[in-house]
Amino acid sequence: MQRLVELAQYMSFRLAEHLATADIAASIGSVGDAYDNALMESAIGLFKTELIRPGRPWRTLSQVELATAE
Repeated sequence: MQRLVELAQYMSFRLAEHLATADIAASIGSVGDAYDNALMESAIGLFKTELIRPGRPWRTLSQVELATAE
């Protein structure tokens, strides 16, 4: 059985084009460099647990932005 997502580096062409247009270097490491991803996943998980889920239903993006800033 073939996996839907192969175990390889993935980067969308549209994202690459957007980053190049904005003169931003992509942060894609080599295999095994997952520490930055783990840190961001932890931060996003806490953000969802402490702000997003308790405050729902969010009606607009502006409400989320304001709550985040607070």
